[in-house]
Amino acid sequence: MRKLWETGRGLDALVEAYTVGEDPALDARLLRYEALGTLAHAAGLAKIGVLTPAEVSGLRAELKRMLEAPEPFVVAREQEDIHTAVEQALTARLGDVGAKVHAGRSRNDQVQVDLRLFMKDRLLGLSAAACGAAEAWAGFGRENAAVPLPGYTHLQRAMPTTVGHWAASHAEALLENVRALRAAYDEADASPLGSAAGYGATLPLDRAHVAGLLGFSRVQRNTLRVQTSRPRVEAAAVSACALLGRDLGALAWDLSLYTTAEFGFFSLAPAFTTGSSLMPQKKNPDVVELTRARAAMFPGWAAQVLALGQLPSGYHRDYQLTKGVLFAALDTAAQMLEISARLPGALSVDRERCRAAITKDMLATHSALALVAGGMPFRSAYRAVADEARGAQEASAPAGDYALPGYAGAPGNPDFDALAADRAAALGWVDGERARLDAAWGALL
Repeated sequence: MRKLWETGRGLDALVEAYTVGEDPALDARLLRYEALGTLAHAAGLAKIGVLTPAEVSGLRAELKRMLEAPEPFVVAREQEDIHTAVEQALTARLGDVGAKVHAGRSRNDQVQVDLRLFMKDRLLGLSAAACGAAEAWAGFGRENAAVPLPGYTHLQRAMPTTVGHWAASHAEALLENVRALRAAYDEADASPLGSAAGYGATLPLDRAHVAGLLGFSRVQRNTLRVQTSRPRVEAAAVSACALLGRDLGALAWDLSLYTTAEFGFFSLAPAFTTGSSLMPQKKNPDVVELTRARAAMFPGWAAQVLALGQLPSGYHRDYQLTKGVLFAALDTAAQMLEISARLPGALSVDRERCRAAITKDMLATHSALALVAGGMPFRSAYRAVADEARGAQEASAPAGDYALPGYAGAPGNPDFDALAADRAAALGWVDGERARLDAAWGALL
């Protein structure tokens, strides 16, 4: 099997293995997007008379056959990538029509369109999953809205809060991450087709028409910028996953602490724990710890993509190595969201343990602000209660009755209705974009 760029001269076998790398295995995941990009480009070629409508119909039928085949599509190492594999399959079935469809196109803009469509698809999926996880944590918070819980700074008890307030903070974090994922989606939502190798094609291609067929909201205008921006677009997606990973890692840390015997606020269902090969009593929160560990992978992935992108203008083969990193980040984020959405249903709350952890010293700020309400300057009130509050007796005495701040978002009012509205708005965007993509891609096929 000859590569698209092969002219007849042989290639050293070691060089071939080194340059091909992992692409055959990775690229098999891009078949759907390669088919869509090929169909849109074929429609563009038909618009300028390079292909006939009958030839486009033949391409469509053959690409649909590939997509619907029961056996997985395989990219042979000799083919190097999905672009060669699909073109050779089309040529084998359709003859010259398969060879004609590459006119005005380069593997450089082919891989870009595949990856951008893939990113858009996956980023919408992550956004929907983040909304689902946010709903699960908000539901857990509603169920435990009034359960007292110590609030911490520096991992030292600080002021009273509630399980509802704590859970709502993580639900809000998940919805904030939809904004980051949407920003990455917007970066990817520009069609690269027609840029060819970075300097355009000497055919009168209607790039806007092709972009619309693929469901892109715009064309990335400058053809050289298309190539130079590849690692930046991928870095935007990986960075959005890194932000999400950071917040899921913080949630995992909380759960790791709060389910220990020392804290004892929550416990995980047996199905969500593992045992020890030596100690029969152990119930280890491995799922939480591995969520925390996976969160730590994202900054490295983001740094890899950014470092690989610090190159002069134009395409460089270095960019090939960003693909595996992108896939790893998107896959890992999806796995973490799936687990995080199920964790609330696996948690039980020890309400008495939570209540007992609220001690009198944690009301020092309440006492100081009560003096402020009576007219004392805050700094004087602070000093007036400091010595007593820091005493050992206060730290162990039950807190008794106290009030929590009740304005929106404060411990006394996590504002679950506002969270529900934010989630509905985020899902509205996801559903709207998904419908737009489904309509465009369905029409192509």
